[in-house]
Amino acid sequence: MSAADTTTPAKVPPPRPAPPPAVPEGPRRRRTSSGAATPWLLLAPCLLVLVLVMGYPLVRLVTLSFEKFGQSQLWGFQPAESVGFANFTDVLGDGEFWAVVLRTIVFAVGCVVFTMVVGMLIALLLQQVSGWVKTLINIALVASWGMPVVVATTVFKWLFDSDYGVFNALLSRLPGVEMIGHNWFASGPQGLAVIMLLVVWGAVPFVVITLSAGLTQVPKELQEAARLDGAGSWGVFRHVTLPVLKPIVVMLTTLSVIWDMGVFPQVFVMRGGHPEAEFQLLTTYSYDRAFVVNDYAQGSAIALLTVVLLLGVVAVYMRQMLKIGEVE
Repeated sequence: MSAADTTTPAKVPPPRPAPPPAVPEGPRRRRTSSGAATPWLLLAPCLLVLVLVMGYPLVRLVTLSFEKFGQSQLWGFQPAESVGFANFTDVLGDGEFWAVVLRTIVFAVGCVVFTMVVGMLIALLLQQVSGWVKTLINIALVASWGMPVVVATTVFKWLFDSDYGVFNALLSRLPGVEMIGHNWFASGPQGLAVIMLLVVWGAVPFVVITLSAGLTQVPKELQEAARLDGAGSWGVFRHVTLPVLKPIVVMLTTLSVIWDMGVFPQVFVMRGGHPEAEFQLLTTYSYDRAFVVNDYAQGSAIALLTVVLLLGVVAVYMRQMLKIGEVE
């Protein structure tokens, strides 16, 4: 037998599989572009509804504010005339308008401060009670939040009635206090204070529920560490809880300002559909100019100025949120 016959033949490695064919760039780009367009396609019905529902009223509001438009133009006896910025000049030059602006700002600030303080206190107290008590309080909050504004206003109107009001009867039980027959709406400040209480009562449930959800995200370890370092309840809230809740507090404050600047049914129903001059806010003042004085153009100008004022609030909110995002 030869050496060639006894030698084991070497094993040949199997051939490598061919690499898969490269995917052309065209389809990949098409898939990327279609993926970017999917959110817009899903949002298209909602955007269409917003344009149809809010687009025309907003455009009509802007056009009316630059025209002379009263009852004659409304009934077609005279055509609408373009007057440029005359409506805005008349409104901004009226001292009554600036008094209403100041009253609206003070009213909104008071509502927002009381809403946020009371809402924060209730949300913190809910963290200290048992589960069934928390459930009962949440049910009461949701029930009060879901109550129609007209119903709540009617209830408060009865509570503060000068002859049959429960609030006057309770205050009269205090030693040396006699409030039977007291009319809370005889003066603007007292009447607006009652309306402010109504607005706060309706806004607190949303703030409490939102802050309670935010408090569940506060790390318990940080709170315990702060207490071990000697911080009291106020120190833990200021240095641990409040920084975590800051984005939620900024959002709630901005929404509260926008809602409280736009308060209308509470004042309108509380004053029987005819708010006196010392009860006028920007919303009711615009309504009176448009539908009581029948100067629709000037009413539109006041409403447009209110929108611009609220856009300033939104700009401040966006700036604060961007700062919070940069810090994080």
